Amino acid sequence: MKSNVELQTDVQNALKWEPMLHAAEIGVTAKDGVVSLNGQVDSYVKKTQAEHAAKSVVGVRAIIENIDVNIPNQWTKTDSEIANAVLTGFEYNWSIPNDKIAIKVENGYVTLEGELMWNYQREAAVNLVKNLTGVKGVRNKILIRSEIHNAIEKAEIEKAIKRNWLIDGSDVSVSVDGTTVTLYGRVNSFSQKDEAGRVAWNTPGIWQVKNEIKVEHDFTYSL
Repeated sequence: MKSNVELQTDVQNALKWEPMLHAAEIGVTAKDGVVSLNGQVDSYVKKTQAEHAAKSVVGVRAIIENIDVNIPNQWTKTDSEIANAVLTGFEYNWSIPNDKIAIKVENGYVTLEGELMWNYQREAAVNLVKNLTGVKGVRNKILIRSEIHNAIEKAEIEKAIKRNWLIDGSDVSVSVDGTTVTLYGRVNSFSQKDEAGRVAWNTPGIWQVKNEIKVEHDFTYSL
């Protein structure tokens, strides 16, 4: 059994353990596995890091994230400066087909649109943008449109998930409908859920992954 106070403390300690978040003012509440994050940070990457740290805590079943990004004046960039930084970053990153991504910047929020062949390319683009100075948020509207026309094998995806040591022993099932893969089942942590989705996205010919896996634990919660 884990109490709400214990879960709250575990998340608070996980946030403090991240060097990037030492000075961040983030409030944490927890009830029955649902964790709420509230406060302010001075960069978008810190906001995403806080969410990632909370997800890593055993006992967290869902996250409500209400963290604002308040960028200090000395780090503020114009939308034009941010757009140019994104374009330059894409140009020098070999994994990002920059000619296939449209960029829009409005009040520090970057919207990415276009079509790419692989999810790792989309993730590379998002990760590059969220680390840029002055960015307040990233809206990812990039679609995956693989040009590979191999039939997607359900059994091969299930084998790939089972041989991944991070997901070993989890109860995950797969269904395939054309170019869409849906994941079902139960895992013990958000990390396992995210890893199962990442493995599925590596499937040749895939266009969409629906991750319906539930995060559950073997203990109950108390006050």
